[in-house]
Amino acid sequence: MTNIRWPLVIRRTHKWLALFVGIQVVLWTLTGFYMVTVHIDYIHGDHLVRAPAVSPFELDQLIEAPRVVATHPHAEEVKLQRLLGQPVWRVRSADGAFLVDAATGKKLPPLTEERVHQVARRIYTGDPTIVSSRLLTEAPMEMQTAKPPFWQIEFKGWNRPTLYISPATGELISRRHNLWRVFDFAWMIHIMDYENRTDVNNPLLRVATWSAVFMAISGAWLLLWSFPRRKRKKA
Repeated sequence: MTNIRWPLVIRRTHKWLALFVGIQVVLWTLTGFYMVTVHIDYIHGDHLVRAPAVSPFELDQLIEAPRVVATHPHAEEVKLQRLLGQPVWRVRSADGAFLVDAATGKKLPPLTEERVHQVARRIYTGDPTIVSSRLLTEAPMEMQTAKPPFWQIEFKGWNRPTLYISPATGELISRRHNLWRVFDFAWMIHIMDYENRTDVNNPLLRVATWSAVFMAISGAWLLLWSFPRRKRKKA
């Protein structure tokens, strides 16, 4: 029976593990550095939108909530808010959300493109020049967690600032920009989920993580083995 040369086996194992994991370790370092360097509030795009102005409602001139519920019995939530300064009831049901004119009680149709532009310009903090607007029925990768349809409004700027607005209620769904897109790509590389970019416990990540652990263990063993050992004295 041939004796196993363990130092040689461990050295080769360490070499191939380092080759397999080394590139990913570098990517973990670079993507992690980016994600901790850029402030998360900036990534979220908080600087792109302004907080809505708070003004009181003249309730005696508005339709009351029970009347709205009586007209729409399937409503799960009724909320008073403003659309371009006008009071509206936002009604949410199992079929989706819609608006009701708070002064007349009439159900409002979905917003036109012109009205969506007005909403977007009102809440956007930068250059109000719109370079493109599309009503999307399929969610792009950067909006995969949201349910379409929604308007995609892109403004002028190096960062490609983009607002996503509901066509039914005119509410801001989300905002995106190039630094967010870089962050999303870095997150995909970091967690090694190249499809949905959400699974932080996927098989590929587990394999890479345990490979890195075994690489470290084999490297530590080789380090200890490399130290000179005293030869035993012969009797």
